[in-house]
Amino acid sequence: MTDTATPKPGKVRVPADELRTFAAALLEKGGLSAEHARTTADVFVWAAQRGVESHGIARVPAYLELLSKGVANARPDLRVESTTPAAAVIDADRAPGPVALTAAADEAVERARAFGIASVGVRRTVHTGAIGYYVSRIAEQGLVGLGFVAGMPNMGYTGVKGAAVATSPLAIAVPAADHAPLLLDMATATIALGKIRQARANGTPLPENAAATEDGTPTTDPALATMPLPLGGAKGSGMSLAFELLTSVLVGAPIFASFHSDDPAGRRHRQNALLIALDPAAYGGSAADFTASVDDTLATLKGLPVADGADAVHYPGERSAAVAVERGTNGVPVAPKVWRELTEQAARYGITPPEPR
Repeated sequence: MTDTATPKPGKVRVPADELRTFAAALLEKGGLSAEHARTTADVFVWAAQRGVESHGIARVPAYLELLSKGVANARPDLRVESTTPAAAVIDADRAPGPVALTAAADEAVERARAFGIASVGVRRTVHTGAIGYYVSRIAEQGLVGLGFVAGMPNMGYTGVKGAAVATSPLAIAVPAADHAPLLLDMATATIALGKIRQARANGTPLPENAAATEDGTPTTDPALATMPLPLGGAKGSGMSLAFELLTSVLVGAPIFASFHSDDPAGRRHRQNALLIALDPAAYGGSAADFTASVDDTLATLKGLPVADGADAVHYPGERSAAVAVERGTNGVPVAPKVWRELTEQAARYGITPPEPR
């Protein structure tokens, strides 16, 4: 999930606030409202600060393309539908994922404050972005956040020939008092598609049982690999299918069944999501008692004997939080290719990019 704090040679460093303002300006020129542009840029910079480069600032050019092609709706009409106080669905109207899921996270927090627990589904969004951001946003309010996403099938399924399900992620964020929040953010695939492309470019072999050819045959040859294989075989593929039911089917917008049907519209890019917020105070005790116990649990883990070859014991989200602190001080590393793409877009729109360090 995380990169190291030290940027690779050739990368430039840009202060996070300036990078956020720059990205927002580009996205606004791409058609988003000023508010939605800031929201989307915030998600990208949050990921970049934590070393999640695949969902970081490099996503700006891709989103500009989604907007220019009409795949993403630059002026969506988000609608909240609800028949019960603790549950709701946001129809995203093909809004960019950061716009729709940020709204869903805030809606979940507001309802969970009143009812102890709340779930908000998101129907018809476009690329959710870093799902860890949204559950972290919930955790910042002292609540526990859970998130699930379903997307377009691009991963193998145990026993199926060819791509069958999506590399659907899940994320859980738990607030603490003195520690960085626990943040588990993982896909159901053994390896990311981006890692396959990177191995292909570098000519390096892939790990065993991590990727497959178009017909589903496992391969370590990046030139032949077209899709990742599920994490833990049947476990990962089963989780992906379950997330399709918990998100897409639950909100009345199935992806899996329509994708594998004869309907051409079934191949149109879209994603669905479900965010859940839990108020610890609703389960007995106070919020302070809960976060103190979380701290005790995390401290206990970190105090266990360190295995040979390991530098320390870490919990999910700890190292990415440390990277975020370092990059908040020294700037966010941006790869040369990404910086070139961003500055070229800036020149096209008449925007002055920030001065990199």
